Amino acid sequence: MKHVDSESPYVARWLRSESTNLWPALLGSLSLRRSRCIRKNCPACQSGEQHQSYVLYGRANGRRVAVYVPEELVPEVQRNLDNGRALQDLLHQAAPRYIKALKRQRAEASKSKKSRAV
Repeated sequence: MKHVDSESPYVARWLRSESTNLWPALLGSLSLRRSRCIRKNCPACQSGEQHQSYVLYGRANGRRVAVYVPEELVPEVQRNLDNGRALQDLLHQAAPRYIKALKRQRAEASKSKKSRAV
């Protein structure tokens, strides 16, 4: 894709300023899972309570991956996931802005060509 230098810096500057506070950002989902353990007479498993742990699910190279998240890191990971969703929303907003900027530049370029031809 050809890079255009008229309005695109404004869109890039807008995106940069809006995304400044959205780092670090993660994509994926954080889940609390409950599972049985391997111990024979585990009281938690026998009571039905089971063992809970947090897992971050995501994708890498087209495959689903799961990463254990210690409980004390859950609030930070959740904040980073929220940042990732907000950043994704910004990118969706940036696309039409950038296209409008490209169209505006194309229209201005054709106007200047016509005025030079006259």
